Amino acid sequence: MTGWQTLLYKEVLRFWKVGFQTVAAPVLTALLYLLIFGHVLSDRVKVYDTISYTSFLVPGLVMMSVLQNAFANSSSSLIQSKIMGNLVFVLLTPLSHWSWFVAYVGSSVARGLCVGLGVFLVTVGFTHVSFQSPLWILVFAVLGAGMLGALGLIAGLWAEKFDQMAAFQNFIIVPMTFLSGVFYSIHSLPDFWQGVSHLNPFFYMIDGFRYGFFGVSDVSPWLSLGIVGSAMLAVSAIALHLLRIGYKIRG
Repeated sequence: MTGWQTLLYKEVLRFWKVGFQTVAAPVLTALLYLLIFGHVLSDRVKVYDTISYTSFLVPGLVMMSVLQNAFANSSSSLIQSKIMGNLVFVLLTPLSHWSWFVAYVGSSVARGLCVGLGVFLVTVGFTHVSFQSPLWILVFAVLGAGMLGALGLIAGLWAEKFDQMAAFQNFIIVPMTFLSGVFYSIHSLPDFWQGVSHLNPFFYMIDGFRYGFFGVSDVSPWLSLGIVGSAMLAVSAIALHLLRIGYKIRG
């Protein structure tokens, strides 16, 4: 294997060896969300005319799990390696910043999609979910996981201790995913909060992903694709620049 392939294999193996924690636990969490919200709100919340609330909820939970776990993979790997001191062994290799980027983001995409598939398999049995445009589902899942993997790289490079990483996740990633339309359609919100939602790139990831299942969405899937693609390019460019200059990892 080449250098980037070896690093990618190492990163995939890292999360897979503790799969009970990195894959099974997020799947269980999403299932609990479905059982609780689906049971409490199924008769009280109306989203699209022909779609039940529980069906509406499934794609949102899948995509939320993809995003959160893709971020957690790259960010936790880097911060752990920095604090434990074993990052030096990767720094000693002649790997380029592109190799680092592909390996860390690639493993994040792998973990995100693995968790997302697990969430879908355990939740789809509770309701009927169609596949109107499978290609849209795949495109938004990969783009979303890739963007959050790159964002996790940035957070992992920036953070110097675990509480900084926890603050980044708890005050940025978690609120943006929960306020992105996972549990509701933004058309049910007042005008002000609809405008705020349109400023959240996570909303476009989830809305475009949901369009692949139902063929309906709050905004055009092409608009969502353009915004998510642009955000992915911007975050990736920042991550690559930080890797190239060795931000907080080279003396």
